[in-house]
Amino acid sequence: MNDFKWRHFRGEIILWGVRWYCKYGISYRNLEEILEERGVSVDHTTLYRWVQHYAPEIEKRLRWYWKRPGLSRSWRVDETYIKVKGKWAYLYRAVDKEGDTIDFYLSATRNMKAARRFLGSGPIDLSGSI
Repeated sequence: MNDFKWRHFRGEIILWGVRWYCKYGISYRNLEEILEERGVSVDHTTLYRWVQHYAPEIEKRLRWYWKRPGLSRSWRVDETYIKVKGKWAYLYRAVDKEGDTIDFYLSATRNMKAARRFLGSGPIDLSGSI
């Protein structure tokens, strides 16, 4: 699947803009000037739309690769039933071997497929883990 299908710019250019904005915290107008210097004519509102559309997806895909020093790639899934604001809910947690929570999924109903889909969005396979 091509995430940049039907876009007017190549995927690399879109990723440049989104990465530079998120990494360096510059304004959209300054980013527009930087891209203009590199021969890419793009409006600052287009850059804004790119960041709104692609930044959450990039963060989701990179979440599993951002790790603290010493963080192990080995982890397990922990399931429990907890009370949140007076209502019972299922809590699924991805926990590393040091006991630190990597990610979690909270659901009003017991939904193993959704938990697998959510926690399995990283490069680690959850088949048979829950």
